[in-house]
Amino acid sequence: MAMRWLTIAAMLLLCGANASSPETAPAAAPIVLRPARVFDGVDGKVHSGWQVLVRGDRIVAVGPDLVIPAGARVIELAGDTLMPGMIEGHGHLFLHPYDEASWDDQVLHEPLALRTARAVANARATLRAGFTSARDLGTEGAGYADVGLRQAIDQGIVEGPRLSVATRAIVALGAYGPKGFEPGVAIPQGAEEVSGTEQMVAAVRRQIAAGADWVKLYADYRWRAGEDARATLSIEEIKAAVAAAHDAGRPVAVHASTAVGMRRAVEAGVDTIEHGYDGTPAIFAAMASKGIALCATLAAADASARYRGWNGAEPAPAAVRASRQSFRRALGAGVPICMGGDVGVFTHGTNVRELELMVATGMTPSQALVAATSGNARWMRIGDRLGSVRPGMLADLIAVAGDPTTDVAALRAVRLVLKNGELVAP
Repeated sequence: MAMRWLTIAAMLLLCGANASSPETAPAAAPIVLRPARVFDGVDGKVHSGWQVLVRGDRIVAVGPDLVIPAGARVIELAGDTLMPGMIEGHGHLFLHPYDEASWDDQVLHEPLALRTARAVANARATLRAGFTSARDLGTEGAGYADVGLRQAIDQGIVEGPRLSVATRAIVALGAYGPKGFEPGVAIPQGAEEVSGTEQMVAAVRRQIAAGADWVKLYADYRWRAGEDARATLSIEEIKAAVAAAHDAGRPVAVHASTAVGMRRAVEAGVDTIEHGYDGTPAIFAAMASKGIALCATLAAADASARYRGWNGAEPAPAAVRASRQSFRRALGAGVPICMGGDVGVFTHGTNVRELELMVATGMTPSQALVAATSGNARWMRIGDRLGSVRPGMLADLIAVAGDPTTDVAALRAVRLVLKNGELVAP
């Protein structure tokens, strides 16, 4: 009897293997996309009359007058611009706007299941807004849930962009939040606390083991509510983190808004600096010489000011003016620019807000588009497969109504999204 059941089990396994075998599965029909124009993500131009042929998960041909393979599905995109799927450089899928719930309330009072369900919805909104990849820079109290979300997206369980995640982020002991409770009472924190180089190295390795693609540090922050930001991590701590992360093949992103925090991050050899509002010409020159990218997060400064009552009229609040000034300094110094808005501070799916502010603050629309595609792909180390419309690249493509190189707001009218060569929307 035992032998009989073993035989039946073996036959079932064989049948299952044959049913799902790639050799027997029908190949997906190739797709030909026929827009009014193509923005390839690299040269900053639009190419009228170009078409794109997709076979499987890859772009196989780009240009005018392509030969349409037999059985191909042709998608007409009259009036639209086809371009690479955009890449969000700085987001927090587990956060939602602070005028809906304060950061403290989200960290302390929202159950992990609720935050995860919200993150799933945020991921879907991000993808359907034309962002087919994203770097999520910290769960802000939601532990390692971003690793599970990344896996769910990769396995096709839920919709979302390709995620690179930073898990918990790392802060100096006593320098983050939530704060304001009875001293000595253990309060859940929005990041992992360390003190000293040994604890720093252990935290970096622990997070990488848990699934972090990036290591996120806070070089500065407010020690108490109402105070100005000050340096928190020492140069030795930041260098120890960078060495441990780079040894493991992981890049390092650093929250740094003060000049001291930025200088320490640059000296330590980090890969990106987030915010950089107090950056000086000398700091930006050093960043440019080392190829350290700046995620200016103009939209976060703008949104935070509006939550405090600013109506958008000039003169803008001091924090908004500082963010604009530092962005212009970075542009003038030739710093690689990351398109990352700190989305989560504002609504997911409205990520284009950062591109609009980048253009309003000195970039041309084409420069902003390159930053959001091949630029972000380059410093995120995925430029060999994403960020441009070229043969051999993964077929992450979007179509938008109109021409975003003349009006960046056209990016808000997403007409089609392909990820891995598969239609996501409409």
